Amino acid sequence: MLLALDVGNTNVTVGIFQDDRLTHNWRLRTVHEQTADEWGILVRNLFALSSLDTANMHGIIVASVVPVLESTLLQMAERYFGLTPLFVTPDIQTGIRILYDNPREVGADRVVNAVAAYHKYGGPCVVVDLGTAITFDAITLNGEYLGGVICPGIGISIGGLFAKTARLPMVDFKQPEKLIGSNTVGSIQSGLYWGTIGMIDGILERMMAALGDGCKTVATGGQANLIVAGSRYLNTLDEDLTLEGLRLIWQRN
Repeated sequence: MLLALDVGNTNVTVGIFQDDRLTHNWRLRTVHEQTADEWGILVRNLFALSSLDTANMHGIIVASVVPVLESTLLQMAERYFGLTPLFVTPDIQTGIRILYDNPREVGADRVVNAVAAYHKYGGPCVVVDLGTAITFDAITLNGEYLGGVICPGIGISIGGLFAKTARLPMVDFKQPEKLIGSNTVGSIQSGLYWGTIGMIDGILERMMAALGDGCKTVATGGQANLIVAGSRYLNTLDEDLTLEGLRLIWQRN
């Protein structure tokens, strides 16, 4: 049994693999102040609620973009599971070539997504991850990670609009009932939804042209299902892409 942790700025996604199959997954809030003991108790409780025996766990792999949590998760893994976790860093084997100017600048989640996308869908390919930031990652036909594009995420856009205006309310992100809003909430939701899709499709159109014929597109992340529904270019939704990438990297190492 493999425990996979995708530690993002907003959420921590927890996955359990048994015989190469993702059997359980949970999404938790990223709490920077949480201690190793609190993480250990939380993860053990998740196991208990799912009738999973921690004695069957043979490995832990972590992809983190929150450096402050890495030592905490290391302590948690060693103290509560007796295992030293494998962290995704530029020093481990991933199976793809990183052509970024400085490979150490690439977020672990972006590398993991690229590994999974190339393994599952082949190249050329663009992965769009809708998290705290919206990232676009390009993989070539030969499995080379070129780099990509980073944009503000949907939550950042909503928070910024609310914080910087005196009379506009905070709204939920959802597909609007109609394009032209007839009230303030509807107008904001339409702007956020279609504005995000317009940005994503505009960037994808250029990236797909740069990568050449046969370029696949894959969406993952929190609001990916809503975006795929309205996008012209995003044709594949893979909500477990990052966890699958962690499993593949674990096997390679």
